[in-house]
Amino acid sequence: MDTPDKNHLHVACAIIEKNGRVLSAKRSGTMSMPNTWEFPGGKIRPGESREDCLKREIMEELAIVVSIRATLQPCTHDYPDVTVTLYPFICVIEDGTPECREHSALAWLDPPDLPSLDWAEADLPVVRDYLECMVTGSSKNTQGL
Repeated sequence: MDTPDKNHLHVACAIIEKNGRVLSAKRSGTMSMPNTWEFPGGKIRPGESREDCLKREIMEELAIVVSIRATLQPCTHDYPDVTVTLYPFICVIEDGTPECREHSALAWLDPPDLPSLDWAEADLPVVRDYLECMVTGSSKNTQGL
């Protein structure tokens, strides 16, 4: 559980894998950092676990149920007005087909193609860590949560 601070957002995000590809979501024109790409997810509520937040946000944003397979190290980025810490989880879809409820687009990409997108700055270290994890297998396995 993370304590709330309006200048420091704690966000759970999902790296959703399917058939060797990864789901990326394009922020809509009405969101902050419009038209950049991100891993879907959202802000952790007070008293909510990172895992519960992730599952809630993914259901709200994409209308799917995911299961968590592994975690990556949290990444913190300082924007001019806010600090964002992302808590990345590698997931698979358990039920449903992703729907574009909040984002302007969804794309399934082969992992090596992820850097070709215009990512939100906070997501860039997550992309790098994920690609490194694929090479080294260094993620923290969380099966059995």
